[in-house]
Amino acid sequence: MGQQSLIYSFVARGTLILSEYTEFNGNFTSISVQCLQKLPATNNKFTYNRDGHTFNYLVEDGFSESDLSSVAYCVVSVESIGRQVPIAFLERIKEDFTNKYGGGKAATATANSLNKEFGSKLKEEMQYCVDHQEEISKLSKVKAQVSEVKEEMLKNIEKAFDRGIKIDNLVDKTENLRFQAQDFHKVGTQIRRKMWLKNMKIKLIVLGIIIALILIIVLSACGGFNCGK
Repeated sequence: MGQQSLIYSFVARGTLILSEYTEFNGNFTSISVQCLQKLPATNNKFTYNRDGHTFNYLVEDGFSESDLSSVAYCVVSVESIGRQVPIAFLERIKEDFTNKYGGGKAATATANSLNKEFGSKLKEEMQYCVDHQEEISKLSKVKAQVSEVKEEMLKNIEKAFDRGIKIDNLVDKTENLRFQAQDFHKVGTQIRRKMWLKNMKIKLIVLGIIIALILIIVLSACGGFNCGK
């Protein structure tokens, strides 16, 4: 398969194209910029389908037309090639562009001023990705699997963390119950003591009444029978 699978590519700062490359005639530039302006600010990868072609974008930290430091990478491809090869191309171009320019020259470059320096790199990477589609597809699958495993691990860590919090809450509740039990035991002991004292008072009063009755009965009996004689 020839380079016709990847048709047009560019690097832009905001909507200002700094470098671009294509071997074909067409309105790729105008449509690409129009699509770029519609990119959601929250996405860093996005693909539009139009007339049998895909317009693929990779944006650093979300696209913002007013943010001059927002660099966007685009490649137009035939729809039949899929999404893996275009995205792989964009990731390679982003790495090359960042290593070469970083936050320096790219921040002040004018329209198409980097064509001479970077246009050949766009051509080179387009050809490489088309020539190594099978290799790129396998690598993309491996990356997807790694990402899936990573996400699953993060979910498990989050679940473990949540369980840890729940365990801590359970420990706190247990400690609170223990303190409440201790307080209840103290209050219960105090109540039992009060009840014991109350019962003892009642018993002493009853005992006193009984003794008094016995004395009255004894004295009455003695008086009737002249106990003193």
